[in-house]
Amino acid sequence: MTDQTNSAGSRASSAIRVLLADDEEMVRHGVRLILRHADGIEVVGEAANGVEAVRLGAEHRPDVVLLDVRMPVVDGLAAVESLVALQPAPQVVMLTTFGDEENVIRALRAGATGFLLKDDGPQELISAVRAAAAGDAVLSPGVTGTVVRRMLSCGGAGAGATSADRRVAGLTGREREVLVMLGEGLSNLEIGSRLHIGVGTVKTHVGSILGKTGCGSRVHAALLAHQAGLMG
Repeated sequence: MTDQTNSAGSRASSAIRVLLADDEEMVRHGVRLILRHADGIEVVGEAANGVEAVRLGAEHRPDVVLLDVRMPVVDGLAAVESLVALQPAPQVVMLTTFGDEENVIRALRAGATGFLLKDDGPQELISAVRAAAAGDAVLSPGVTGTVVRRMLSCGGAGAGATSADRRVAGLTGREREVLVMLGEGLSNLEIGSRLHIGVGTVKTHVGSILGKTGCGSRVHAALLAHQAGLMG
């Protein structure tokens, strides 16, 4: 078990407090190095299994827990419910190489805020921590399609196509383009590259889309794009 607290005095008291939980020390080391160089983020502890993750979560009260799916003793999927039951509850983001449908759905149903794959880049990891701390759902672009397909196949389409059409009616042409790309599971960087616009501009469009359509997250927006028949 590893319990390392970042004591850097340069961190502001309002820094996002992160707990890492992964049975591979090299993975924890790599994630810690990435987050150490991110402004406003502090790694407050590390765990090698689900039991330690829950214990350190109760001890350190992190804002965000990055939790591996497959660990010894108690795996990440089993630890999620205990972590989100803490007061105050941390936002739990599953960090794993296993992006299969069963793990994704189980993690989200158990209360995880999101799901990232370990081959996502450093900036995606940092952005995910910040988004989770702000209460936003976080899904790796490679995972979004899985969630959308499952929700549609399980009748999660909500009020149907007519309602979806009304919800997207007020979007501008560019916002519709961005919504389609959310439906494809693209990241902000990928959307910006395709449309030749900056990431900041993409974020503005995404925020406007969520506000106009009443979607609570990018995942809900991606589902709406399919409901509204925008995916071709």
